[in-house]
Amino acid sequence: MARANSKDVESIDAIIGAAYDVISGRAGEERDWERERSLFFPNARLIPTAKKPGTAAAGSGLEPQLLDVESYITRVRDIFARDGFYETEVARRVEQFGHIAHVWSTYESRHSPGDEKPFMRGINSFQLFFDGTRWWIVNIYWQHENSEFAIPTHYLDASQSR
Repeated sequence: MARANSKDVESIDAIIGAAYDVISGRAGEERDWERERSLFFPNARLIPTAKKPGTAAAGSGLEPQLLDVESYITRVRDIFARDGFYETEVARRVEQFGHIAHVWSTYESRHSPGDEKPFMRGINSFQLFFDGTRWWIVNIYWQHENSEFAIPTHYLDASQSR
């Protein structure tokens, strides 16, 4: 298991920030995959909501794709080698009870930090666990915005953040 930088996992803000930071970078820039691994609890999942193969309609045919951290890295490595990818959080809603937290994190994705408009937006649903020493990502489950499913305004309200 990769050892985490204590600054990356000391708070909910820190681990969410690290999760976005580690996947963002220029085309061809190798990401710090050891840092990525260090954020996740053993057997954690990254779960994009994606189209089932062979489906055509915009909203139909979606299903969760259950990936472990290594499968996620394999899935995005070639994309990141080909295209710049910068994902930033634009709003957040947090619910916490004891050692668990659920974070609704609205994001925008750009190919370059200077791009005026994002090429994609969506919502990441983070499930987090605090072990008494540090925060862990247990799951990230996400869906991109599309013509059928626009992001609701209450998930875009930055005043709700943090």
